[in-house]
Amino acid sequence: MLIIKFMKKEDKNTLPLVAICGRTNVGKSTLFNCLTEKNQALVSDISGTTRDCNIGVVEWSNSAFNLVDTAGLLEDYYLLEKKITEVDIESQTQKQAKNYLEKADLIIFLVDTKAGLMQEDSKLAKAINKQKKYRDKTILVANKVDSYNLSPETAQFNKLGLGEPFPVSAASGSQTGDLLDKIVNLLDKHRKHKKTEEDEEESIIKVCLVGKPNVGKSSLLNAILGYERVIVSPEAHTTREPQHTDIKYKEKTIRIIDTAGISKKGQKTKGLEKPGILKSLGSLEKADLALLVLDISDPLTHQDLKLVEEIVVERRKSLIFIANKWDLVEERDTKKWTDYLYGKMPFATWAPLQFISAKTGEKVSKILDIVLEVAENRKLKLSDSQSEKFMKRVVKVHRPAKGKGTKPPRIYEFKQIKSNPPAFIVRIGPNDNLHFSYIRFMENRLREQYNLLGTPVKMKITQNKKTHTTYSPQKNKK
Repeated sequence: MLIIKFMKKEDKNTLPLVAICGRTNVGKSTLFNCLTEKNQALVSDISGTTRDCNIGVVEWSNSAFNLVDTAGLLEDYYLLEKKITEVDIESQTQKQAKNYLEKADLIIFLVDTKAGLMQEDSKLAKAINKQKKYRDKTILVANKVDSYNLSPETAQFNKLGLGEPFPVSAASGSQTGDLLDKIVNLLDKHRKHKKTEEDEEESIIKVCLVGKPNVGKSSLLNAILGYERVIVSPEAHTTREPQHTDIKYKEKTIRIIDTAGISKKGQKTKGLEKPGILKSLGSLEKADLALLVLDISDPLTHQDLKLVEEIVVERRKSLIFIANKWDLVEERDTKKWTDYLYGKMPFATWAPLQFISAKTGEKVSKILDIVLEVAENRKLKLSDSQSEKFMKRVVKVHRPAKGKGTKPPRIYEFKQIKSNPPAFIVRIGPNDNLHFSYIRFMENRLREQYNLLGTPVKMKITQNKKTHTTYSPQKNKK
């Protein structure tokens, strides 16, 4: 038995989406009403009756999905056009239908067996076959097979190149149960495939090459890869589009993204530089880790410091400093230059620093090992018991320091609330005030104990003593 149930909005939004499409007057609304067992969609012999798309929820065989009845597709142009800009009703109706087809997990391409293969069917099927985003999720359904004698007539639709047509009669409901079985099975396979793809994507370490123009980002990428994957030029802003390259290293997949140079001047420019910079920041948003490429042969600038702020403070990405053009430095004293760089950026001394020459390849091979280490550090997860033991040790070494007032603050709770990168909550009394230096002390102890090299750590202070745990020197002495 077919059951239709309208769910809460949040439940509907989590269900897979199946869209019915095809030329006008092939019975899309009739099939929609049949599968949902509702007379929700207006049915008429008049072409173009459906304008706004109807949506219902179908439950079948312990599964459920959203079903959408789209407006009849008028021209293959609407499927092939990247962006529909016309504002007339017809164009907007087609735009809405196209949006549902793009979002759908499965598409039912419906044809009319009684009318036979029409030129419009062929043109629309050709447009679907041209685009992988439609082709791989489309099943062909031949409607109006109202009698057994009409079944052989469905063979003509094999010419559409969308597989064997599935015969149904939306008017009588004949074979719609078998169609629903097919839909549920395909959605289940789609979910498993999507989950596998998501797991694979999640395991990829995404590294973004960031830096001012002309510091050697593209040269570094080529040096890492061992061949000229991207164009290298001394001209600033040669790279205007983020370039993605996946490589395998020690059984891990690393996606390296070479971006356009980011500069204050470029952000004000109306030419190609400004869109490139916006894309660079967008790539940084999606990355796990940033390689900030610096030209060590030139002094650090305010713009370099702003880039560190963009990476760490604004976007909380892991960070590795790459001091490039080491071959141009006369006095190659790594301790001296390390002290100089960290002295300019004392807030990021936890980020590893590697001196390299992308031009000669010197020390470039060490970068990927550092990337793997930092990527692993981001995933730190402490149980509540581990967090409690850590906090007890910290308080025993150094009692909490007050920021304001005379009363020494007490820490009532310390626990991890997020990973990748790690974030923690520090709960103190409602009238307590914890000095910022003590937060830094806690962060440094975390870094020492759990090797958080290259990874930002967030500490959130809340004032509420309602908890069972108290960390104080007095209690720990008992």
